[in-house]
Amino acid sequence: MSLLKPSPRLQKLIAASVSRTSRPNSTAASPPPPDGSLPSVATSAILRTKRETALRTPGIVWADEDASAPSRIIVGGRETRKMNTYQAIRDAMSIALAKDENAVIFGEDVAFGGVFRCTMGLAEEFGKERVFNTPLTEQGIAGFGIGLALMGHTAIAEIQFADYIFPAFDQIVNEAAKIRYRSGGTYNAGGLTIRTPTMSVGHGGLYHSQSPEGFFMGATGLKVVIPRSPIQAKGLLLSSIRDPNPVIFMEPKILYRSAVEQVPVDDYELPLGKAETLIPGSDLTLLTWGTPVYHCETALHLLDAPPPELESVVPKSLRGTKVELIDLRSILPWDVETVVESVNRTGRLVIVHEAGMTAGVGAEISAEIQKRCFLKLQAPVRRVTGWDLPVALQYEKFHIPDTIRVLDAIMETMSY
Repeated sequence: MSLLKPSPRLQKLIAASVSRTSRPNSTAASPPPPDGSLPSVATSAILRTKRETALRTPGIVWADEDASAPSRIIVGGRETRKMNTYQAIRDAMSIALAKDENAVIFGEDVAFGGVFRCTMGLAEEFGKERVFNTPLTEQGIAGFGIGLALMGHTAIAEIQFADYIFPAFDQIVNEAAKIRYRSGGTYNAGGLTIRTPTMSVGHGGLYHSQSPEGFFMGATGLKVVIPRSPIQAKGLLLSSIRDPNPVIFMEPKILYRSAVEQVPVDDYELPLGKAETLIPGSDLTLLTWGTPVYHCETALHLLDAPPPELESVVPKSLRGTKVELIDLRSILPWDVETVVESVNRTGRLVIVHEAGMTAGVGAEISAEIQKRCFLKLQAPVRRVTGWDLPVALQYEKFHIPDTIRVLDAIMETMSY
């Protein structure tokens, strides 16, 4: 039970964060602005909401340019369109189907658009022989996709929720990941991409809010990718579909509609296996992926300029802390070089993910950083994760690593 008991510092932070709602009404206290005073997903500075910044997304590679030629920064003539994440994913799959006649999309309910509408209209646009429903069998969906990939097709499979990927675990880990090795390179399932919604949604409970990315970390031969925004989702999904390895592409559910960017309408890719530094810093490295990227951004705002309720528990000496925020993006393989370089400069690392702590992705990263950066570390590597419990049907907010828990971990690590 000690794992569930907040530290004294965290207890003070939680109490301070709710003090405004718990205290009696006072004429001296001004109400908060209607849209809040802290960044949310919708108002995040990380999102690229202007054409110019969208077209200059780091690492972007235009598919209509010669890959052997030097990369260009000229973006004249290219257009963007305002999209949320599910629209960007739909756009990526539309491009894949249009450019690759061997590409097919299948899964439970995808023919009419799917639960989150990511395949909406694709069956009408490309035909029901290329976008079609399957029976309710995740093992069958994965096995069918492996078979298609072995025969040279580009198979884009959907598992309706990541929580239900476990019946397909044997097919994915023992067949898709190993078939190239097993056949001595004669066959491979590199044409298989498995899309699946992941992470918490606020009320999903134990069967619709899990983050199972860590279960695949030991499956050599797979790649696991988690985007944070529409631009990232489109570019990373197109890279996943075209990668010569089977890829599990996990889409944070809560970001389907809440994250909005100006997304390039042209065909482009973003690199797999490469992290992105979102905010540079020199005092502490904050590493995360998916939805927690935005919780971390909010925590940095609270650290820099705490509201009156938190001033007493956020030391002034820490308010100028320069935190480097990194989005890992690819969980397998993860970008060891970028993280190591950052930690060697900052001397501190805090890892944030929604999955449970025990044997999570953070455990693997912690072990590797401990080995490679031991003499540079000024504090133990800190993990902020979901609790080692099933996600509750109520009070899901208390399960995930929210802004207050991230802020507490940063302060504790800086004060070590």
